[in-house]
Amino acid sequence: MFTGIVEELGDLVAVEDLGDASRFRLRGPVVTEGAKHGDSIAVNGVCLTVVDTADGEFTADVMAETLKRSSLGALQPGSRVNLERPMALGGRLGGHLVQGHVDGTGAVISRTPAEHWEIVKVSLPAELSRYVVEKGSITVDGISLTVVEAGPDFFSVSLIPTTLALTTLGFKQPGDPVNLEVDVIAKYVERLYGERAGAPKGAPAE
Repeated sequence: MFTGIVEELGDLVAVEDLGDASRFRLRGPVVTEGAKHGDSIAVNGVCLTVVDTADGEFTADVMAETLKRSSLGALQPGSRVNLERPMALGGRLGGHLVQGHVDGTGAVISRTPAEHWEIVKVSLPAELSRYVVEKGSITVDGISLTVVEAGPDFFSVSLIPTTLALTTLGFKQPGDPVNLEVDVIAKYVERLYGERAGAPKGAPAE
């Protein structure tokens, strides 16, 4: 489980073609400190398993399904990526509960700068729009953000200087893809409500 608070901007150093998968080698001195085989690290919001580490770098295998369903398939050596280690039990939840399981991808539509922040508008797959609400949480490329405006096929977020300086959203341009993960609590509520609404008449309330 992650919190959506990016720890560092890393670099994709190399990509090895494994046929039905790819092996990424990424540089991230902060997130690799103390990391070992089998640990998890979120890369642009995608939870990946560490294969090995050395000299501030780590490798992770990315399955074809992940490459297809996330923006990781569009990365090339030299691409900057958001990196985050899992939250330690008892640690502070600075963002919101993030699983590292991408629900879909969107693309930056526009950027509107202001004096001290910037509004970024992002396209939203229709099947995810019901989970996105104004003032709710959403994860964009692994960054926990608060929704400013929620439309049927888009949403907008306001980025503070720290987010602009220390994450990929500081330089993503219109048309660039981003990974999206909606708030898991909304999905659980929908599932539970749907099951309760479909319960037999007279069934006891829980």
